[in-house]
Amino acid sequence: MASVPAGAASAPRRISSGHDQNEKHSTRHEIPLIQSRETGEIVPMAVAQEASPFAKSWAHLVAGGIGGMTAATLTAPLDVLKTRLQSDFYQAQIQASRAVHTAPMNPLRTIGYHFNETFAILASVFRQEGPRALFKGLGPNLVGVVPARSITFFTYGNSKRAIADGLNGGRDTAWVHLAAGVLAGVVTSTATNPIWMVKTRLQLDKNVATESGGARSRRYKNSWDCIRQVLRDEGVRGLYKGMSASYLGVAESTLQWMLYEQMKRSLLLREEKIIANGREKGWWDHTVDWTGKVGAAGSAKLIAAIAAYPHEVARTRLRQAPMADGRPKYTGLAQCFKLVFKEEGMVGLYGGMTPHLLRTVPSAAIMFGMYEGILKFLDTPA
Repeated sequence: MASVPAGAASAPRRISSGHDQNEKHSTRHEIPLIQSRETGEIVPMAVAQEASPFAKSWAHLVAGGIGGMTAATLTAPLDVLKTRLQSDFYQAQIQASRAVHTAPMNPLRTIGYHFNETFAILASVFRQEGPRALFKGLGPNLVGVVPARSITFFTYGNSKRAIADGLNGGRDTAWVHLAAGVLAGVVTSTATNPIWMVKTRLQLDKNVATESGGARSRRYKNSWDCIRQVLRDEGVRGLYKGMSASYLGVAESTLQWMLYEQMKRSLLLREEKIIANGREKGWWDHTVDWTGKVGAAGSAKLIAAIAAYPHEVARTRLRQAPMADGRPKYTGLAQCFKLVFKEEGMVGLYGGMTPHLLRTVPSAAIMFGMYEGILKFLDTPA
C-alpha cells in the first residue's frame, strides 16, 4: 500500500471498497474508509474524524477559564496580601516594625517571624477594613483571570499540538513545550495587561490608611473610575504599565509548563511500568493516580515562582499610582530594579513572596487539576 506524502492536503484519502462503482446497490450501506495521516492505518471515516487532535480545541478554552476562575476566588485574600506586601508603602511599614527587633534570630525563628508577620497583616486588613477588603480587586481579577487562563490554556494546548505535528514529526518534546509556553505567555500578557493594571491599583487603594500622619481616602471608586482616571492622567500607555515586567514573567510561566510536562511524563512512565510488570496497584499507587498531576502542578509552580519572583515586585511597582506631584516613581524595568535594590536591598525584591507562594502554589494545583479533569470529561487530549 502506497504511503501518503507528509505534505498532502489535510483531508484524508478515500479508499475504494473494491467493488464495481457501477453496482450502486452493493455500496449503498458501506462505511467509507480512509487512510490516517498519523498512523497510516485504514479506518472508518467517523473514527478518523474523532481522532483529530484539534477536533475539540475549544475544550482548552473552557477548561482553562473554569479552572482559573475557581482558583482565583478561593485564593483572593492571599492575592490582596501579596500585592500590598509588594508595594513600597507597606514595605516601609514592615521595615519600621522590624526595627524594634534588633536581636539576631536563627533561620527557624526568622521563618516563623516572617509567617507570623504575614498573617498579622492579613488580620489587620480584616480588622481595619472589614471582610470585603480581603476580596478587593476580585471583580477585575476575575475579569482578567477568566480570559487570561482561557487564552493561556487554549494557546498552549493547541500550539503545542501544532508545533509538534508541524515542526517535530509529531513528537512531544521539551523544546515543543518551551516554544508553546513562550507563545502562550506573550499572547496572554499582551491581551490582559490593562486588566491586571486596574486590579493592582484597586488592591493598593486603601480604605483606612495613614500617610504622613493624615487620613487618606480612597482614590478610585470602582474599576471604571480607575480606568477613567488612568486614561485622563496617564493616557492609553498608562494601561500598559508593567508590560515589560510581564514579558519577563513569561520565563516563569514557560518554566512552569516545562516542569509540569516532564513531571506528567514521569507519571505516565510509572503507570506504563506498573502495567508492563503486571502487578496490582497498592494504596500508594492509587494515591498517586488521584494526586499526581495536582502535586506536579503545585511543585512546578513552586520552583518557577521562586526562581523568577523579583519580576512580580517590579511589575507591581511599575503599576502603582503616580506620586503626589503626578510623576511616577518607577519609570522602567531596569530603573525599578535598581531603585528597589538601592532603597530596600535584596529583601525588597522578594517582598510578599510568602503570601505569593501560599496563593500561587495551591492556585496552580486547583487550576491545573480542574483543567485536566475537564479535558478528561470532554474526552480531549491535554
